[in-house]
Amino acid sequence: MSCMQCQTLPIISPSNGELIISCSVSELAHKFSLYLRGENLPFTLEDPQTLWVRVDNFALFLERLCASNLFFPLEREGISLLLLENGEKLTPSKLRSMRTLQSYNDLRGAMELSALIQKGALTTHFQPIVDVISKTVYGYESLARGVSDSGELIYPDTLFRWGREGDMLFYLDRACRETSLKTAAVKNISTKVFINFIPTAIYDPQHCLQSTVKWAKQLDFDPKNIIFEVIESDHVADLDHLKTILDYYQSQGFMVALDDVGSGYSSLNMIAKLLPDIVKIDRDIIDRIDENPVKQSIFRAIVQIAHENSIVVLAEGIEREEELLFCTANGAQLAQGYYFGKPSAEPIRKIDHLIN
Repeated sequence: MSCMQCQTLPIISPSNGELIISCSVSELAHKFSLYLRGENLPFTLEDPQTLWVRVDNFALFLERLCASNLFFPLEREGISLLLLENGEKLTPSKLRSMRTLQSYNDLRGAMELSALIQKGALTTHFQPIVDVISKTVYGYESLARGVSDSGELIYPDTLFRWGREGDMLFYLDRACRETSLKTAAVKNISTKVFINFIPTAIYDPQHCLQSTVKWAKQLDFDPKNIIFEVIESDHVADLDHLKTILDYYQSQGFMVALDDVGSGYSSLNMIAKLLPDIVKIDRDIIDRIDENPVKQSIFRAIVQIAHENSIVVLAEGIEREEELLFCTANGAQLAQGYYFGKPSAEPIRKIDHLIN
């Protein structure tokens, strides 16, 4: 079974032809005409708000235009484009296929993302998660990276911005989950692997997650060593849908974690409703917690609720020894942060500076 969301890939045609540029106000048309003159592209001003220009490669034209950063996002929303390829006639039905410059700008990012995924240019870095009781590496959070043609890393903020703008979050989220599993297998990680997922990118768990479950089984992972971690949980409006996703993962033998707990007013309610295996206390709570009584109260409240429901507590964003000392003394069983190590392509196998 497949769906259009799984199969549709974005594309901008490199075709040539006559490009119609329709602007919401004449000032935008004037600004566009200055750009065309600067690019030495002859054009015709049909009326104060409409320009015609001949383009030899529509995709390249858009790339240069968007890279110029000449127009602000609101201005890009007020500019619509329509390419009439050689021999095409302008008809009312054809006019309905006009798209704004902003939508084309978004589509360019989605195409970059699509190319990365198709070329297998996604990779995973691993950040250690420490068991503060046994003082060993409990596991790793897997974090997605793209690799450009020049070998430079493309970080998650850019990848997921492209995914949102191009309506490709499902496609990206699935690729990241599968890449995490494959890379963890290549790196011979036998401890826990935390794999992020965006719940709003999943509409039917059994269908949307089947390839992730398939890869986990095919690579011989012990299900209890894979922890699916909800990110952007504060943006989830439908908790019943999220619970359905978590229940599906747990029914397959996997563990689930809730990220950024303590960052929003609904966090305690989410813990009670979702009952994850692990809660990760938000780094904003952990930051200098040893000096802040209010943060300490929030931390202790989350720990109490978690422990009463057999949920493991992970303190995220540890950067100082004092933060680690407080969290360990007040109920955190796991810890993560730059204090132990930054995300890296090669997993850190041993932590040398744990507190005795």
